[in-house]
Formats: sequence, C-alpha cells, structure tokens
Amino acid sequence: MALTASLVGCSATSTNTSNINETQQQINQNELVNTLSEEYFNSMVALSPISGTYMGKPGVNDKFDAAATNASLKKTQNLLTSYQQKLDKIDKNNLSGQALLSYEILKRDLAFSKRGFEFPSYMMPINQMSGLHNVFAGLGSGQSAQPFNTVEDYNNFISRADGFVNWLSGIESNMRLGITKEVVLPKALTKKLIPQFEAHIVEDVTQSVFWGPITNFPDSFTLEDKKALKDKYKSMILNKLVPAYTKMTTFLKEEYLPNSRNSVGYSALPNGEAWYEYQIATHTTLDLSADEIHKIGLNEVTRIRNEMEWVKEQLNFKGDLQAFFKFLREDEQFYFKNSEDLIAAYVEAKEKIDSRVHLLFDVAPKADYEVKLVEAFRAESAAGASYAAPAPDGTRPGVFYINAHNLKAQPKFLVETLSIHEAAPGHHFQIALQQEVKGLPSFRKFGGYTVFAEGWALYAESLGKDLGLFTDPLMWYGRLVDEQLRAMRLVVDTGLHSKGWSRDQAIKFMLDNSSMAESDVTAEVERYIGWPGQAVSYKVGQFKIQELRDYSEQKLGDKFDIKAFHTQILIDGALPMPILESKIKKWVEKQL
Repeated sequence: MALTASLVGCSATSTNTSNINETQQQINQNELVNTLSEEYFNSMVALSPISGTYMGKPGVNDKFDAAATNASLKKTQNLLTSYQQKLDKIDKNNLSGQALLSYEILKRDLAFSKRGFEFPSYMMPINQMSGLHNVFAGLGSGQSAQPFNTVEDYNNFISRADGFVNWLSGIESNMRLGITKEVVLPKALTKKLIPQFEAHIVEDVTQSVFWGPITNFPDSFTLEDKKALKDKYKSMILNKLVPAYTKMTTFLKEEYLPNSRNSVGYSALPNGEAWYEYQIATHTTLDLSADEIHKIGLNEVTRIRNEMEWVKEQLNFKGDLQAFFKFLREDEQFYFKNSEDLIAAYVEAKEKIDSRVHLLFDVAPKADYEVKLVEAFRAESAAGASYAAPAPDGTRPGVFYINAHNLKAQPKFLVETLSIHEAAPGHHFQIALQQEVKGLPSFRKFGGYTVFAEGWALYAESLGKDLGLFTDPLMWYGRLVDEQLRAMRLVVDTGLHSKGWSRDQAIKFMLDNSSMAESDVTAEVERYIGWPGQAVSYKVGQFKIQELRDYSEQKLGDKFDIKAFHTQILIDGALPMPILESKIKKWVEKQL
C-alpha cells in the first residue's frame, strides 16, 4: 500500500510538474515577445524622435529625425532583419493572448516594411499633404505635442530646430537625386508645396509661427528667463530658420519645379505600377488589385447617387441631380457665415453625440476631445477636418480640427457625419482607446493601419441613425456626401495611379458625382496624387468591418450583442485586416 501510494504520489507530482512547466514555458515565451516588441518599438523611436514626442517619450524633444542616406537605409534594413531572426526563434504555439497577436502583427509588419525598400520613397520625402516640414511648424507653434512648460522645454526646441535645418538640407539632396532618377513630384504638387515654405520667411519675428511659445510664457518664468528666451528665439528664427526656409524655397522654385513632372500618377514613375500596388497593400493590409478597387468604386458611386436622388425627391427639388448639386453648392442657406458659427455647430453636435454613444458601446475613452480651427499657416492645403490624438498621459485632450479656410467647403449638412467620423465614436474612440488599453505593447499602442482607423471611422458613420442622428433628410444627405467622397476615392485614386487619368479628369469625375465645392475637390484630387493608396483604405476598411459584423450576426443570431462586437473591434487596438478577421471569427466560435 505504501509503495502504491508512493507511486501514485509520484505520478501526480509528475503530471503537475509537466503542467507547471508548460504554463511557465508559455509565460516565458509571452514575455519574450513582449520584450522583443518593446525593443523593436524603442529602436523605431530612436530613428524617429519626432514620433517619440507625440507618444510622450522622455529625452527626445530636443532631437529631429535624420534625412535618409544610403548608409541609414541599409542600417534600417539590417535592423529589421535582426528582429525577424529573433522572432523566428520563438515558437508561436507557445504564445497566448496579446503576445500571440503581437507576434502575428510584428511578423507581418517586419516582412512588409522590408518590401518597401524596393521603392525610392526617400527621393520624394515631402509633398503638400505630408512631411516633417509641416509637423515641425506645428510643434514650434506651441499648439501641438511639443511641450513648452519649462525653460528646458524652450531650449529643447532650439536644439530641435538645429536638427530640422540639417534634415532640410538632407532632403534637398535626396530630392536633387530624385531629379536625376526621374523620381519627382508632379508640378501641381510642387506649386502647392512652395507657399508652405514661403509662409515662414519673415522679417518681423512676431509674425512667425515659431514666436507663438514666446507669447505664451508660463506664469512661473522669471523676467530674466523671458528676456533670455526672447533673445534666443529671435536669433533662432532670423538666423537659422528663415535662412533655411529661404534656401529651400529657392531650390523648389528654381531647380525642383522646372524638373517636376507633368504626369500625376505613380504609373509614370520607374517601377511605378509595382510601387502603387505596394502603396495599396500598405494602406489596406489586403491583397487587392487596382482594377478590383476601381470596379468596386464605380458600383458604389452609382448606388450612392441613387440614394441622393431619393433625398432630392424628399426635399421636393425640381430638377435633375446636377441641378440639385449646383443648388447645394451655391445657396447661402447651406453654409456658415463665419468660423465662430462653424465651431459652435460642431460643439453642439459633440454634446448630442456624447450623450448617446452609450447606446452602442460598453467602452469609451477616458480622454475627452475639443473642437478647434485648423491653424492659418496650413489651412490652405489641410483637409476639411481631421483628428489629433490626446497625450498618452492625459495632459492634453484629443483635437477635432475644422478647416475654416473656405467656408463654402464646410456645408451645414456635413456637421453630424463629420463629427461622428473624426471624433466620437470614430477616430477619437478608436485612437484614444488604443492608447489607454492596459498591457498593449507600445508598438501597437502608438502604431496603426490606415484601413483600420479610417475603416472604423467610416463604419462609425453608419451608426448615426442608431444614435438618433440623420433625422433631417439634409443631414442624411451629408452622410451620403461623405460616403460618396470615399467611394469616389476608390475610382479616382486608382484612375490617377493605374489608369492614366489626368488631374483635370479626376476633378471632373468628382464634380459630376457630388455637390462638393470645386476648391475642396481640387485639394482632394491633389491629396490622392501625393498620397497614393491612402484614400482607398476608407471604403475597403468599412467593407471589411461591416462584413465581419454581418458574419457575426448571421452566426450568432439572438446571441449577437452590438456592444460586445464593437468592444472586440476596438479593444486590441488597430490590427491588419486579415488578423482582425481571424480574431473576430475565433470570438464568434467561442460563443457557439
């Protein structure tokens, strides 16, 4: 008996030990992924201290990103390869939870990033829509993520300005190389880029956007502090920044513009067709061809036009759809008289939506958001509306920016749909929640995918009626305007970059199929020219999220809970669409 008992005891101990070892192995592997993910994130921030500032990372606010060189590109490639090799040593079967998701995301991202080195994007480092030149100005205005709370903060920006001047010189060299390789911006974009540099060439420092922090000194600063910083900022602006902006402006006008191309699509660039397909994959995370996207877009444009016809009939408008578009573009009743009224309308919409989101969501960000006008220095080229994330530490709310540069591009009937898309429950919910999720690795907390973020925001618009919005036919028309814009993007983006469309052809298509202001249409088309593939991700992402909702509803029937579904979409941060699809289907299976 004693022997039997002893054997039984040994057997039990062996089994328990085995289970403990397996559990410990899983914990170890999960920790290994988390550690590797954090190392990868820190390596990427070291390459881009500007991104670190937006994430609230300490010790980076005096540094600026370096312009790409052959040596730095090779170094980055080697860095990515080293992380691939480290990841390959981890057994995926021993992973669980967030660590498993992080492994799958990181494996996919590393491979995809390495593919990008096939294309010389560093030769076109800026355009009128994106580039660190505008990011730097925003930081220096004191109205963005750059902190200006202490004397050290003010001195940090002076050091960062030195880095910006070096970066500017570096990208000028890269753009000059682009001229020799025929990898240059279209003329239309270069013309829009030049004023963004000219705006910072001032004689009076008080007229510089970089003087903003000087006009907003913290109360704690002494008179000596203020005087010393005024002198330093005057010297920084007049002796460093103005000469740098002047030099770049001269280069753009005299050298780059004459050599900019007359074509607009990526297909006109060396290896351009493959480059554009890569851009599509970058922004959608899906394997879709330009032809597929173009056809989907044409079908959607037709469907939405038919819905617009219905609105026209509801409003008893006599005339065809083009006449209706003209009426909506030109009649003053549909537009705000001033920027104050514009902001007030969006603040009112914010209050209405905030009081109702609980009907569809169990989760909401702790951080609030505020409605602000786009700064004057970037208003001409900026989008009609945009969102900036809150500070990760909660010290700064999110910002829903409205562009008042052209009030005829901000019709009243867009207020509800734009609020949903840019703020709650659109971008603000998705991005702020992502930053607040506990235990999410930094590369996921601060990373993202256009198709997820924009797909979610466009899907969120479809929730408007459930939130008690769109009761006015005109407001519903505003929803259709927004959706039509995204549908037209599928057609125009692929048309420009894959099918040889001209800028004018793209503008005409959008004017023929919407009531958008021509200035807004022009800015949109030029955005697609400079940012290929990004604009197609909105509709593609919306389709995928709606497809997953339809799948979940069909499989779960009465068990389907819309709040639980929205939590599943949002709670792990932005995911590539294939990984999101796999996750949602596993969630559904567990409930069956």
